[in-house]
Amino acid sequence: MKNYRVFLGLFVALLFALSGPTAMAQSTIFNIPSTDTVDKGKAYFEFDFLPQAPGVDATLTSPKLRTYVINPRLVVGAPGNVEFGVNFPTFHTSNGDPGCGNTTCGFIEPNFKWKFFKNEDAGLAVVGGALLHTALNKRAGQDTWGLVYGNFSKKVKSGKYGPRFHAGPYGIVDPSPVTFAGPRGGAMLGYEQPIHAKASIVADWFSGKNYYGYFTPGISITLPKNGLLNAGYSIGNDSWKNSNATKNRYVFLYYGVTF
Repeated sequence: MKNYRVFLGLFVALLFALSGPTAMAQSTIFNIPSTDTVDKGKAYFEFDFLPQAPGVDATLTSPKLRTYVINPRLVVGAPGNVEFGVNFPTFHTSNGDPGCGNTTCGFIEPNFKWKFFKNEDAGLAVVGGALLHTALNKRAGQDTWGLVYGNFSKKVKSGKYGPRFHAGPYGIVDPSPVTFAGPRGGAMLGYEQPIHAKASIVADWFSGKNYYGYFTPGISITLPKNGLLNAGYSIGNDSWKNSNATKNRYVFLYYGVTF
């Protein structure tokens, strides 16, 4: 109990010690694209780190496995509330796995987003965008597909810390009929609840038991010098199938900065 109180005191102190200008809103919450776009002439860099927790238990025929994901991202703002970005998600599994063996699977994801409607007085915004996912290595065993989406947000302007809600559809464009596993379309939802001038409770969700299908709750903290720190826990929609054999769950940490 004493350690808990010390940790809580330090956390509260951190929230009130944060200073400096408010960072520009991130281009995503955790996984889903938000309705924010990077301003013209600005750039946003982010580094994601996701260790699988817990790992997959060892069996009589396979060792204990744990997957690590890193994903550096860069987004630049263009005229007309448009942004262009590129992600480099990279997967590595300890003790190897059937897809990557003992090497690392790397991907590149060029993308864009356009905010084609906004009404700041009403707290409304609508965006549309697309992303191309393709492998950098091990291409013979990896798929290429496109993600298209729309997203609508509503900021509730009641009280000092009104929440913002996100909702929209997404779809997968893939010429192969079998390689993208799971549903090829669904819904995405997001929630942002400020609890302090520099901190918010956030969560997002992609529906479907597929590559994107995760629910991720967490906290977002604005740092000095246009920085942003998010910490959460991603829970795969298929996380408990087959007696929880997949253990498709990850700690989600990222740092972002606008410059």
